[in-house]
Amino acid sequence: MDERMIEAAQTGDFNLLYELILNDRYVLERIDDVPFFHTPLHVAASVGHIEFMMEMIKLKPTFARKLNQAGFSPMHLALQNHRTHAVLRLLRFDEGLVRVKGREDLTPLHHVVQNENLNLLKKFLEVCPEAIEDMTVRDETFFHLAVKNDMFEAFQVLVGWLMRSWYESPRWEKELLSWPDIDGNTVLHIAAIRNRPRVVNVLLEHMRRDQINAKNLEGLTALDIQSQYPWKERQADKIIDMLSKAGGLSGSSSSLPNTSISSFHIESLKDKMSRSQKWATRAGRGKKGMGHEMRNTFLVVTVLIIITTYEASLNPPKKPNDSPSMKYQVSSSQDEPLNSHTFLHKTDFNTAPIPSPSAIDVLDLDDWTFKYSSIFFCNTFTFWVAVFLTALLLPPHSFSSLILLTLSFFGRSYMNLFDVSAWSWGYSYEFSNENAHLLYVVASFCNVFFSTLLVFLGSYQTIFYVCSRVNITKQKFFFLLLVVVIGCMQVFMFA
Repeated sequence: MDERMIEAAQTGDFNLLYELILNDRYVLERIDDVPFFHTPLHVAASVGHIEFMMEMIKLKPTFARKLNQAGFSPMHLALQNHRTHAVLRLLRFDEGLVRVKGREDLTPLHHVVQNENLNLLKKFLEVCPEAIEDMTVRDETFFHLAVKNDMFEAFQVLVGWLMRSWYESPRWEKELLSWPDIDGNTVLHIAAIRNRPRVVNVLLEHMRRDQINAKNLEGLTALDIQSQYPWKERQADKIIDMLSKAGGLSGSSSSLPNTSISSFHIESLKDKMSRSQKWATRAGRGKKGMGHEMRNTFLVVTVLIIITTYEASLNPPKKPNDSPSMKYQVSSSQDEPLNSHTFLHKTDFNTAPIPSPSAIDVLDLDDWTFKYSSIFFCNTFTFWVAVFLTALLLPPHSFSSLILLTLSFFGRSYMNLFDVSAWSWGYSYEFSNENAHLLYVVASFCNVFFSTLLVFLGSYQTIFYVCSRVNITKQKFFFLLLVVVIGCMQVFMFA
């Protein structure tokens, strides 16, 4: 690069910059064509000339992500030289600069953690939370670096932010705190190696038993490492005691799997798939391949169906003698008393009288009863299918459990409405038609079956979400699921 361009960047001289551009319009393009180059933006960021830096970004935005020969971006250099204002201005231009990987895959966020700049650490996580997933060339997370560099406050901030994050916190909590580096060491292994009881205490609050007993590539658990290293007796005993109380085991323990991966998952892959597993796999693939817009469209349709069927139950068809265009009239013979041959005529407002209800044929009454039962059966079946499809279309999220609970109570409300309407109709006609009675029984069965299925689905999702954070065996999981489902059904069915 021309020495005059370096001088312009170091002094922030705009006149000199545009004089050079006037003399050579392709001066910045030639710099950009070089794969690794110390650009004028690198120089300006290093010395903190913010105005010149932003002018250069306007002229050549690609410089912001360009690495120099040492493997650093302009933000890396601004951080190394403690140019906080320059860092913040670069951040305003592009929040993604937090994730630019330099040498050894170190990002600006890694640099902030290593130097325990808590203000910038908080700022970086706020503007670009996905950066928490970035790792170094040694597969080290930010938690690894914080512990290795003895930055306990930065470690506390990272863990506290992770627990409070609204983004992908469940997955991040499960993976990042137990992530192994290139040597198979988790953050707990590093804390044991460096004898950091405060770090161990924080980690044990958020780790499952299988994560606590994870082995590194040497086959050692955190308890093995702490026992082998020649630390002071009192400090070593403190960490060993904490690990033992949390369920920590030695790598040679017979109750610990030979590998860090549960043998249950390995064996389950060898077994033949059952029909239910095949169905679940196909359903999961179909749901996974469904776009957000398509899912939202389906949800809107199912919700509309639920609303329509529920309203239809609120306003069932009227009985034949309840038609608003009909009325009863009292008629009598001229030769006989009024009360001896009195009968009700169902007449239209402007037409001649029609036969009285007592003259309605029994077959017509049965036909009306059958049609009414058919309406209720179809309405009930449609309602529950729409509810169940809505439950299946919900995204995999802890908040979905609350929606499933709401749908369950809404279904209970529909069941009560069905019973009231069916009782009212049965009281008038007693379901004299056998087919009508059969449809009523089938509709009642649909209520019980789909409500049970909905309660099971909601209980399964809730317990699975809770148990994913806790070390629990398959047998305990299904036992707990059975207990919760039975309890929910007792409350749900007899509410």
